[in-house]
Amino acid sequence: MKFGQAVKMAVKSILAKKGRSFLTMLGIIIGIASVMTIVATVSGYNQKMMEAFEAQGTNKITVSLYLNSGESGFEKVYNYCQGLGDDVIGVTPNSQAWSAVVKYGAKNSDTMEWQEQPRVYLGSDQYSKVNSFTVARGRDITRLDVEKYHQVCVLGARAAKTFFDYADPLNENITIGGVPFTVVGIYAEKDAESSYSVDSVIVLPYTASRFMPDGGGDVSGECAVKVKDSQTINPVMQRIQAYLDGVTQNGMYGYGYAYSEQQWQDESSGALTMISVVLGGIAGISLLVGGIGIMNIMLVTVTERTREIGIRRAIGAERSSIVTQFLVEAAMICGVGGVIGIVIGYGGTHLAGRLLFDGMSLYPSPEITLGAFAFSVSLGIIFGMYPAIKASGLQPVVALKAE
Repeated sequence: MKFGQAVKMAVKSILAKKGRSFLTMLGIIIGIASVMTIVATVSGYNQKMMEAFEAQGTNKITVSLYLNSGESGFEKVYNYCQGLGDDVIGVTPNSQAWSAVVKYGAKNSDTMEWQEQPRVYLGSDQYSKVNSFTVARGRDITRLDVEKYHQVCVLGARAAKTFFDYADPLNENITIGGVPFTVVGIYAEKDAESSYSVDSVIVLPYTASRFMPDGGGDVSGECAVKVKDSQTINPVMQRIQAYLDGVTQNGMYGYGYAYSEQQWQDESSGALTMISVVLGGIAGISLLVGGIGIMNIMLVTVTERTREIGIRRAIGAERSSIVTQFLVEAAMICGVGGVIGIVIGYGGTHLAGRLLFDGMSLYPSPEITLGAFAFSVSLGIIFGMYPAIKASGLQPVVALKAE
């Protein structure tokens, strides 16, 4: 039997019992759609997370130094890193003035929706280098601002729009924690679409912590160090850790540690991959159930077409042609189910992207799509093998006697 004839016979058999064929495909449809949606959604979440890391600045090391003497751990780390040459791009505190209320005219951050509320950071003159900001207008915070306790600030693009709309913020005064600060610069926009944007920031010199209410702006011993590239992270981190151990005398006079953002990214990515595998495995159970359903229906088909098989065998049909006929039919049922599942999976993935990731256009990759289709066809061949072999093994005399 030619392959084309086997395909025509399979199509004719499927169309003859449309309802039964669709119900047989249902397990495959649900399984393929579920696996594609889960894998693509987890992949989208991972992509969104990586974008957030990149928006905050890549190649960063987080350093913590707390001394029993009460000295500023940040100043020690800052001064040490200045001696590491071109390997270090910048150092800034990881401090946020959580309780500081920002006001300008009738605008008050206390009465704003959470998406609009700006985050007030206490940074060094290298804050923009560490966090990958560029100044669009005005100027950045300088070392002189830090040393002289100047009451100045730089606004992120979203914060500038929130408080000033289309007016010019430069040289205007806003109050932060009840203290006036002069706007000296505006950062260029780099995260326009996210509702919780990294552009919704206000950066003050870290020495402005003395003005913050209730100690809400105290600069802790934690800071971020940005290095020139990913290859430099480990060598610089080891040197900083050795310095911290020396300053604290291995914990006798305080404690200090350094770890890289790359570690968090790798761990988060690994955890998401594991979640994807587990959820995909759970969804894959429906594919197994669907495969068993295929086997069951094909066995029923063999029973229904026993006389037809007997006649074909009696006139000289080879066993291989019988096997081919039933395998093609099983593969076609699974293949059609796989295509329908892929279409539903695309729709589910797109909907998940819109609902979960701020309107992100999320679609399964071509590799996942081709893999899903190939897997569904393979499933039909695997589970159709036993019924096909059983059909080909029928003796012509016995088959012709069947009613």
